[in-house]
Amino acid sequence: MKYVLLICTPVAGEELSPEEIATDPRFTSYIDEVRSRDIMRGGARLRPASDATTVRVQGDEVLLSDGPFVESKEYVAGIDIIEVADLDEAISLASRHPAALAGGSVEVRPVWE
Repeated sequence: MKYVLLICTPVAGEELSPEEIATDPRFTSYIDEVRSRDIMRGGARLRPASDATTVRVQGDEVLLSDGPFVESKEYVAGIDIIEVADLDEAISLASRHPAALAGGSVEVRPVWE
């Protein structure tokens, strides 16, 4: 079954660049595990929430605002698409993600197929 892991980072948390993630042992260990198990189906590291633009439509009017869709203590910093046997396995993997271990969270959501 496919799941999306929504990797959420605290708004005031440390923002690591892709280069820093590539050399951070917390991330390299996690990435090596996921790759060795051949369960990764896609994903992306997202730019900071401050670079986001939110689009809303009210009637015929398109409304734009800077930043994430709601004010919150966390924002989505990246996504992983994984294919594992079941929800328990997805939760187990998410519980080892460096973001979850460093004050953020990882939302696990099944993919419609």
